[in-house]
Amino acid sequence: MDADAASAAGMTARAEAAWQDGDGEAAMAFYGRAADLAAAADDLDGRIAAVLGLARGQQYNLTPGLLPVRLHAAYELATDPVARIRLGAALARCWAYANEPLRARPFADEALARAADQGDPTVLADALDAALTAHWGPDDLARRRDWAVRLGDAAAHLPDPDTRLQAYLWDLTVAWEVLDLPRIHRCVRAIEILGDESPRARFFAASRRLAVELLRDHREVGPVLIEQAETAAKRAAIPDADSVLHAMRGYLAWCGGDVEGCAGEAPAYERYAVEHGVAVVRAEAAVMWAGAGRPDKVREMIGVFTAETLAALPYDHDWLLTLQCVLEGALAVGDREVTAAAAALVADHPGRSVLNAGAVMWHGVTDDTLARAAALRGDHDAAARHRAAALATYRRIGATRWGDRLRAATPAGEGDAADVTDEVVVHLHEQPGGLWLVGRAGATVVMPRMRGLEHLQVLVRHPDTDVDVRTLAGAELTVGQSGLDVLDDESRRVLRGRLAALDAELAAADPADAADLRDERAAIADYLAGGTGLAGRRRTTGSHDERARVAVRKAIVGTLARIAEADPWLGRHLYDRVRTGRRCRYRSDPDHPVRWLLRGD
Repeated sequence: MDADAASAAGMTARAEAAWQDGDGEAAMAFYGRAADLAAAADDLDGRIAAVLGLARGQQYNLTPGLLPVRLHAAYELATDPVARIRLGAALARCWAYANEPLRARPFADEALARAADQGDPTVLADALDAALTAHWGPDDLARRRDWAVRLGDAAAHLPDPDTRLQAYLWDLTVAWEVLDLPRIHRCVRAIEILGDESPRARFFAASRRLAVELLRDHREVGPVLIEQAETAAKRAAIPDADSVLHAMRGYLAWCGGDVEGCAGEAPAYERYAVEHGVAVVRAEAAVMWAGAGRPDKVREMIGVFTAETLAALPYDHDWLLTLQCVLEGALAVGDREVTAAAAALVADHPGRSVLNAGAVMWHGVTDDTLARAAALRGDHDAAARHRAAALATYRRIGATRWGDRLRAATPAGEGDAADVTDEVVVHLHEQPGGLWLVGRAGATVVMPRMRGLEHLQVLVRHPDTDVDVRTLAGAELTVGQSGLDVLDDESRRVLRGRLAALDAELAAADPADAADLRDERAAIADYLAGGTGLAGRRRTTGSHDERARVAVRKAIVGTLARIAEADPWLGRHLYDRVRTGRRCRYRSDPDHPVRWLLRGD
């Protein structure tokens, strides 16, 4: 071996070649040797390159060993801003993958703050990916939505397919979290197209396509997609390929009621969970054993999840998934104690979509397991409420199998009256972490905190009553939010998109039936025009009352546009029933009553 090949740079080059050839194990060995050689030679640049290479090979949920030590040693020595950003991002991912979000977040936050000043989209994309990974808990969804958009913008024109792949995967994950079905299909298709450039993307395309097909109960394509993923995994270095392939085979069997298939996969889940001490995989093992018809093994898997153990789970990307799977197992064997402990934690997160890291598989909505948990403890009102919400969500997204399964699991007659009712139940309230749950029961969406939501909540809390605009704008009834525009760029985009959609609807509508569409279009156009002065500048007003009126109107109209995008019926109802001005009012509709849930009540 010549001296060049034995140097840190030579070892790193060999590692890169092995990685590109799909030999991840060899690549990690070469990167490790390169890091040792660079440290011995006091070669900081070589050391940084090597440890960043090592970070690419980390697997989810496993103890990271010496990796954080090596990354942090280089981080402490680095003085170049870009190097510190990249090392900080790698440290954030390292700790997040190891289920240590509190250790991950300081590094992610610093990396993102520094990257924003660099003007380099590659560096910014790396920092945004780290921030998304570190802030992956149930209460961070609003930030993830914003960061996923920023990551998509940063990566859009970069030649590196892996960076664009990460952007698509985050966009897909967020779309699954809010159950935006068109966006889910668009993201999966984008990853499939990227597969023309990268075998790594082909692996993710096949694995993420399976979740979409199982949602639609198209199980017959499962074996083809698994074969495609296996083929791609042989050509690309993907640290978690084996785990993903087990998930594909296991959940295809579980969704199809294949007892033998579940029995074939369950031992692998159990071995991995026990050997590595991974709580979420143990919970998934319980689901697999339930599908295999082995209640004894289900009890063994969930028996360790005491109330204290569940309360101590890391509040990260696996938190909801672990609880959902524990509930599935506990409900399958009628374990009231574990069911009660897990349901008590999930109860603060109704209407949430549950998926595992990276959107490999979808696990239904929390209202589904909450309904069955309430039925087990004999709380028929709660069971009916959650059952109706879950069924409505499943109908909205076409998850027929999930709906049929929930109906079959609910005792005959229980909750049936909740499926059809003249009274519309609408959520409009804050959740833990500052997110808001908005929409009709079963068709809810999670939205970031906005002033317009707070104003609407005050108005519907006092129906048919004039509320002075100064009261709405005052601090006593609104939550102070530093740096939050009343009408931000995203709201402007939504409003303009709504105008375009209305134009299309008007073009296709019968003129005799288009009055409501024209009224809505005129209101939005008037609002946008009124909020802009000469040369596109923001219009300002003089008196305090007028400023309050304009601010409240902007907040409400912008929020209504967001609501209408997610739930057209609710958006139209509020457009028709909410009046803004010096005095604002929500007019109730006695012919179509709405029961507003303003604090999860």
